[in-house]
This record gives sequence, C-alpha cells and structure tokens, in this order.
Amino acid sequence: MAAQRERAVLAMSATENGDDAVDVSVVIPVHNCRAYLDRCLTAALVQRVKKELIVVDDGSTDGSGELLDLYASYHPSTVKVIHIDGSGGAGRPRNVGLEHATGRYVFFCDADDHLGPEALERMVAMADRNDSDIVLGRIVGHGRRAPVSMFQHSADRVELGDGNVYNSLCCFKLFSRELLERHQIRFGEGMPVGEDILFTVHAYCHAGVISVVADYDCYHLMARPDGTSIMQRAGSRDPLAWLAMIREPIRLMSGHIEPGPLRDHLLRRHFRLDVFTQLGSAFLDSDDVRRKDIAREVAALCDEWYTPGVHERLNSIDRQRATALDDIDRLVRLARIESATVRRRLTGVCWDGDHLVMTGSAGLHGIARDHGLAVVLRARHDPAAEVVIPAERKGGEFTVRVDVSALASGIWDLRVAVEVEGALRFGRLGADREIGVSRPMPRMIGGVVVLPYFTRDNGNLSIDVGGHVVAVPGGARVIRTRWGLGQRLLIDGEVSVVDTAPAAVALRRIVWRERRYGRERAEPVTALPGGGFAAGLAVGRLPPGTWDAYLELDLGGPAARFRIEADAGALVGPRRWWWAALRRSVRPYTTRGRLSTVVRRLTARAVINRIIR
Repeated sequence: MAAQRERAVLAMSATENGDDAVDVSVVIPVHNCRAYLDRCLTAALVQRVKKELIVVDDGSTDGSGELLDLYASYHPSTVKVIHIDGSGGAGRPRNVGLEHATGRYVFFCDADDHLGPEALERMVAMADRNDSDIVLGRIVGHGRRAPVSMFQHSADRVELGDGNVYNSLCCFKLFSRELLERHQIRFGEGMPVGEDILFTVHAYCHAGVISVVADYDCYHLMARPDGTSIMQRAGSRDPLAWLAMIREPIRLMSGHIEPGPLRDHLLRRHFRLDVFTQLGSAFLDSDDVRRKDIAREVAALCDEWYTPGVHERLNSIDRQRATALDDIDRLVRLARIESATVRRRLTGVCWDGDHLVMTGSAGLHGIARDHGLAVVLRARHDPAAEVVIPAERKGGEFTVRVDVSALASGIWDLRVAVEVEGALRFGRLGADREIGVSRPMPRMIGGVVVLPYFTRDNGNLSIDVGGHVVAVPGGARVIRTRWGLGQRLLIDGEVSVVDTAPAAVALRRIVWRERRYGRERAEPVTALPGGGFAAGLAVGRLPPGTWDAYLELDLGGPAARFRIEADAGALVGPRRWWWAALRRSVRPYTTRGRLSTVVRRLTARAVINRIIR
C-alpha cells in the first residue's frame, strides 16, 4: 500500500504542476546504432500511452547523435536527447536516462531492438490493474535467443519462488520508477556485459508484485547483421570474465534473501545458467590450463553458495559436475555428454492389450557406450508428473511397454532418456521413425478413451488420455423418433466410440444448441444395452430458433460431444399447438444428415396476417 500511495503522489505532483502525468519513461542508450534508430524510435513513438523517450547518446561517431537531435526537434514534447562521452557499456547511459525520467514506470529499450505496437499499453494496463512493481512482456528473438520459460501464460501475480520469472535477468521490462528510486536500484557501470543482471536482480529482491504479459510480442530482440552488438562480439561470454561478473549479483541477492527454499530457488538459476554452463562448450574449447582456471572459479562459487537445496533442484549433469570439480577429465567427459546429440529412432508402435508397445534405438552420438535407457512420459501441463519405464534391450534395439491404464487424464509426451556416467540426456521420441510407422488406433481402456498421436509441429509421439486435444472417433445416430406427452420428442438411438459401445455411465446428456446465439439446453439421457440410448426431449419448451442436437459423453477427459446423426425417414413429422394465445410449432429435420429442429411461436394476429396474405 505504501508503494501505491507513493506512486499516486508522483502522478498527482505532475498534474498539479500543470503537466499530464507521464505513464512511461522509455530509456534508450545509443552507441553507433544509426542504422537501427528509425525502427526503434518509431516503434516507441506509436505507443498509445503518455510517454517520454529519454535517449542517451553514448559517444556515438556514426551520425546517431545528429539523427537523435532531428527526432527531438520534431517531437520536442516527447523526445529528450542527452549526449555523454563514450562509457564503454550500457550501464552508464541507462543510469543517466533514469536520472532524467519522470514517468510512473520506466522501460529500458536497446537502440537496435524495438517494441511491439501495443507493448506499453498492455504492460501499463497490467501494472495499473495489479499495482505491479515489475511487468515482464513476452520477448521474441530474431537471430538471437530469447527467454521463453516465463512466458507460458499471462499472470497478474507471480511469486518469485514459484515461477520462472527469475530466469529472465535482462532489463527489457516495465519497472515502477518509485521502486527504483526508493531502493536506489541502478545499473553497474564500466561493465561490458552483465550490468543489467545486477540491476534486475536488485529489482526482483524488492518487488512486491511481479506480473507477466505472455499473450503479445512486447519486445523484439534483434541480431545485428554485422555482429557489432556487445553480446554478439567474440568473447562476450568469456567463461572467466562471466564467472567474475556473476559473483556480485549472487552476493547482492544473497544479501537480501534469507537462507532457505526461496534463496535456493534463485541460486539454482545462477548455478544452472551462469556457473555450470561455463563447464560446457566453452570448457571444451579451452586448453588444459584454462580448464583448470575455470574449474577453480566454479569451485570457489560452490564453496560459498552451493547448498543441498540447490543440489536437489539441478539436473543430473550439473549435479555430477558439482562433485567432480577437482577431476578435469571427468568434467570434460560430462561436457561431451552434454553436447552430444541424442540419437533416437522409433521402429514400431502398436497395442498389446492395454499396453502400448514401442520399439526403437537410442544413444548419444559419438559416445560409444551408455549405462541405461528408459522412456519417460511427462504430463504436458504438470511437468512434475512423470512416469519412467526402463527399456528392455537387445543389441542396439530397445522395447518399452507402457501400461496406459495407469496414466492419469491428460496429454503425455514421450521422451527417451539415455544415462551415461550418471548423467541423463533426453530427447523427444517419434519424429525420427521408420517409414510405415503410423499412429496406433485409439482405444477404450477402463471407460477412458486413449489416443496415441504424432504432434502436428514436429511429429513427436504423445498420448492423449481422455480426448483433450485429439478428436475422439465415434458417433451417435437416431433410430426412430415419436411424439410423447408434453410435446416431448422421444428419441431412440445408438452410439459408438472407437468402434465400441461405451459404458452406460459414460452417457451424460443430450445438448440442444441454438445455432444463431449459441444458447444451450440440456436434457437427461438413458443408456440402453449394446450402446443404445433413449431420451425424451421437451423441445416444446425451447425458445424460438434453430436448434442442433449433440450427445455428450464422459470419456475420461473434457466432455466429448457427438453431433447426432439422423435419416429423414427416422424423423416424426412437425407438431403444432396453441397455448396462451400463441401458436407454437416444432419441426424436426436433418441438416446434412444430422438432427436439428426449428421452433417457432406466432401470435393469433400473425397467423391471421399470414392467411390473409
């Protein structure tokens, strides 16, 4: 609440001084980016929020400064240009821009990147709705890698210890200026890389509310064709320099967050993405002396901050590395295991009773021997839900039998897991498969529909238990109809799912859906032996309109609906009657072989007018 009050004071102060409050100060450091400035500045100027662009020219020599002054002359109330001597990094110009900012929020944008047209509008709306201190807008990379784990879905509030937001430590976010000023959060200066990590770590430590906009491309991270950006230059991720740089953000975070699960969660990010990654491809590219130096620096960081809580949160390769820092040869082998391509080929998939049987081959390219092989089924919407099935091996082939009846409802993605020296490598299974290997037919198992399928994008094997994303094959058909008491349309029909009669408990109801407005009315249905069903539908009570009939079943997942099919010869004729001075009519008919009915209501005057005409 204190943060909200201080933020409101900022807005009121600007209004009392005769100025409209600035929503966002966009801070843009510029150093020799003339070729990219038009795109960056235009994208910022079209943002539909009250904004100011604070552009800091960091000693440019390519004409960037002159172009910026031209923009300021055309947009004097929006664009503010500040010229400083070259600092050698983005930290100093960003800090200078922040000192001149007056907006309620601050967004940092690099001059060679650009915003999506609605980016600030969407992020400010999210921040105002939730009193957010930080808003992450989805970042997309063009020739550069962009963070993805924290943008799976939008969220009003994300706890620092529960989600993946801390994986993104770049500064391309919307920050509350009050937060930055209250805690004097600033960028590191004189740092060629990592200055934004220090800034963002500090901001995360004090943020009360963190929000995510994941349904819109807010920030476009661009690669320069000439490779002149700092992060594209050779040596920008030098292992020893990076390990020396990352020590300060880790120390800063640890100074704000007490020991415990939250700190271990945040430290996991640093060890996984900042520390142990230096024992990967860069380690292989180094000579023996440099490898020892890298291992020594990693060991020093582990001595200070590596805890049992961090250890249990890491993957198998990084756990192995943590216990082998004095064994350079083993670190090299682990790096080779990590960099090796997981080769896997599916040679067969078929049903054997309630078991789905898969055959294939798998291993690591360039690694002659492995110590274990398994297929891992992971629930797509619950990564913690996992089923591990050891493979039976014969020569270079493997066989796995999946007891599908033991799987919970949901989508299960299949991966092959190869174990080498205690380290696990995973690869999706199915995209590489022998010609003629096709998806097995769906099957009903214990009243639940099971649908193996190959994904549309990559052709990988997954299992849909319950019909969540794959259409359930089946249908419902009318055998005969007749009129009953109370203007009920009595229906006898039959239903099949995957060429079998579903269990009686699977039949839920018949749903009538009005074609124009999408209104729905449901009626109970009675299951009959052999896949039959019967229903007495009070169609006389339906409001006027055209109504289509569906049979709804419970097959272990979301309700499965089948459009009820009907032959014209199986349908009873229309019925008309008077009630409360209204003439009502119901006419069952077929729409492309499917059951529909038209319901009409006419007053006596309307009937007379029709006769007269």
